[in-house]
Amino acid sequence: MDPELEAFVPLFPRADLTDPVAARDSFAELAAAVPAPETADMAVEDRTVPADPDVPVRIYRPRQARGALVWLHGGGFVMGNLDTEHPWAARIADGSGAVVISVGYRLAPEHRFPAALDDAYAVLRWTAEHAAELGIDPERIAVGGHSAGAGIAAAVALRARDHQGPPIRFQLLNQPGLDDRQETWSARNFTDTPWFNRGKAATAWRHYLGSQPATPYAAPARAADLSGLPPAYIATAELCPNRDEDLAYALRLLQAGVSVELHQWPGTFHGSQAILSAEVSQRQNAELGAALRRALAD
Repeated sequence: MDPELEAFVPLFPRADLTDPVAARDSFAELAAAVPAPETADMAVEDRTVPADPDVPVRIYRPRQARGALVWLHGGGFVMGNLDTEHPWAARIADGSGAVVISVGYRLAPEHRFPAALDDAYAVLRWTAEHAAELGIDPERIAVGGHSAGAGIAAAVALRARDHQGPPIRFQLLNQPGLDDRQETWSARNFTDTPWFNRGKAATAWRHYLGSQPATPYAAPARAADLSGLPPAYIATAELCPNRDEDLAYALRLLQAGVSVELHQWPGTFHGSQAILSAEVSQRQNAELGAALRRALAD
C-alpha cells in the first residue's frame, strides 16, 4: 500500500453496511471532514428535476462551460447525498470545466433497484432537454460516478443505448460496482481491505437488489452485448474488491469496439482518493477532471 495512504487506514471506520442509518451518519461525518472545495469561479445551484418522484440535483457551472456531466455519488447504494458529494462534484467541475449535475438519487434498502437508476436516467433526459438553459451543447453530455454511482452510470449508458435515449458522449467510471456475483479473484480475496471489502460489497448488493434477480441494468457486468456504448475512462484501485470486475469490463468494452482509457492505480484502496493530502490521491482526482475535459473537447 502507498505509505501516505497507509497512515490513514486506522482512521477509517469499520467497513459495515448492516445498519444503513448508522452507516449514513458515519459517511456524512467523513465527508464533513474533507476540506471544502473552491467554488468562487463557478455558480452552484440546488434544483429539483421533475420526475416520479422528483429528483434533487446540485448543479455546478464553471465559466464558459460547454459540456455537462451527470454525476452519481458513491456509497454502496445505501449512503451519500448531495452534501456528502459536494467536495468531489465541485472538484470535478473545476478540473474539467464542465457543468456537473450531481444527482441525489434514492437510496437502498428503502428504495431498491431500479429506483436509483430511474432517478439518474430522469436527470440525463432532463439535462438533454434543458441544454440551452444550462448553456451546454446537447452533444457533449457525459455520465459518471464513484463506486456504486459509477455502476449506476454504466447502467444509464446501457439503458440510453437500448431505448434510444439522449446521446451520451462519455462514461467517467471511478472504481465502479458492476457485478453482483462477486466471483472475481479480487472480490473473493479482498476480505479485510480498508473501507470496502468483500463483506461490505455483498451487503451493498443485498440492500440494492433485495430478493429480485439482477439484470444488466442493475449489474452492468451481466450485459451480454457492450457494443455501441460511449467511450469510457475506467479507474481501478489495486486493493479493491471491484478491481477485477472493472478490468474485465474495460476489456469487454474494448473487444466490443468501444474506446477505453484504463488506469489501475497501484498502492491504492477503494475510496482512497478522499485522502487529499496524499500525492497519489491528488493525481487520481486531477485525472478524473482531465479525462472529462479531454472527452468533451472539440
